[in-house]
Amino acid sequence: MAKHVISRSSVFREKFTFGTKDVTKWFPGHMNKGMKQIEMMLKNVDCVVEVHDARIPFSGRNPNFRNALMLRPHLLVLNKVDLADMTRQDKVEELLQQQGVNSVVYTNCKEQTNTVVKKKLIPKIKDLIGSRSRYHREESLEYNLLIIGIPNVGKSSLINSLRRTHLKKGKATRVGGIAGITRSVLERIKVCEEPAMYLYDTPGILAPNVQNVEVGMKLALSAALQDHLVGVDSIADYMLYTLNKKGNYSYVKYFGLEDPTDDVLKLLAHVALKNNKAVKLRSPGSQTGYVYRPHFDAAAGIVLRAFREGKLGLVMLDDDILDSSQGR
Repeated sequence: MAKHVISRSSVFREKFTFGTKDVTKWFPGHMNKGMKQIEMMLKNVDCVVEVHDARIPFSGRNPNFRNALMLRPHLLVLNKVDLADMTRQDKVEELLQQQGVNSVVYTNCKEQTNTVVKKKLIPKIKDLIGSRSRYHREESLEYNLLIIGIPNVGKSSLINSLRRTHLKKGKATRVGGIAGITRSVLERIKVCEEPAMYLYDTPGILAPNVQNVEVGMKLALSAALQDHLVGVDSIADYMLYTLNKKGNYSYVKYFGLEDPTDDVLKLLAHVALKNNKAVKLRSPGSQTGYVYRPHFDAAAGIVLRAFREGKLGLVMLDDDILDSSQGR
């Protein structure tokens, strides 16, 4: 799409208008219960494995986890790296270290032959546990791991990948592309034979208050929030704003547009027409006549699915956080 040389200042929005959507508060009862269960389990845990989306390495990381991370060895697994633009990986790691995160691995847990899980993850966890006192668990030959993270970042996929790699067994926990599949702390799940490692899965837990509305929209775009809480049209609009802001016009070719656009309704109408997505409505002033209008929600679902599957290119949604840290 190099032929589209466009002045953003005259064509595209410089800021996103969030309207009346309130995505700053979403803390269902099962999340509150899960947080309390996690706090009670820490005494029986040797290492905390935090899983997060590599596209948002900073946004959405629950600050309430920090007390847990200070008590036990901590490993941050940035999953979905196959969807993330990691050209600024050094800067990501530098900023994470400033926040007290010293052990990071990158992975794609949906990959069947996952070399990170196969060769690096278990040895890394074992080294981390060996670097700290296990207190009253020194005599135990078994390692207990606690997996934490916000919704839909791949915690269950990581567990199943570990079992598939080290035990040659199938799924032990449900996996889905919808936030909130795991709703309570489960029983111990064996993930490795030598050394014997057991892992507790936990529900995805967001902070009681999302830091700001833009962070909330990043979470919604990466599917950490359920779409209906924000609205697929609003999420698709934020996606369009984000891609244009980054100069990523891959959606033009992918959806067959003539040129980039800043109008989400134009994009959705085009996608609806191309995919035969229409809604039948009664014609105004008529008792029997009907008209067909573009099904914008269905089109938004198609657009978001393409983005979330990486069809519109690799992205780093936390570029603004990286940029703001440059002067520190």
